[in-house]
Amino acid sequence: MSSTSFVKQRSLARRRAMQAIYQWQMAGNDLKEIETQYLTEQDMSKVDVDYFKELMHKVPQQIDVLDIVVEKHMDSTMEELDPIERAIIRLALYELKNRLDVPYKVVINEAVILAKAFGGDNSHTFVNGVVDKAAIELRQSESK
Repeated sequence: MSSTSFVKQRSLARRRAMQAIYQWQMAGNDLKEIETQYLTEQDMSKVDVDYFKELMHKVPQQIDVLDIVVEKHMDSTMEELDPIERAIIRLALYELKNRLDVPYKVVINEAVILAKAFGGDNSHTFVNGVVDKAAIELRQSESK
């Protein structure tokens, strides 16, 4: 597999995982049900399915830790945020904290792309600022 197709598969995995996390936040449905829905009702042929599954299951498992880290860099709580921004930031924080194989600049860029695609007008600016500050904390050696 070429590196370009790998990158695209990962980007699509993040997009689908963010949508699944958003759905979980809003409806509270069981994660296994949401996963089954995505795998059967969405075109997942170009998605890194393993990465999608990891993100959509591990982000909710670590929400308490992720929210504590990120709320230090915001003037509000995660629960006060727009649900799309909340899902994007949680996903990005998970990657910063747990996926050291993904460069922090990639994590920030992917979060900004998702915010531009799904968030409000200035969502991407907010997401960029918060995730960038968290990256400095979580990836000190890499972000210098």
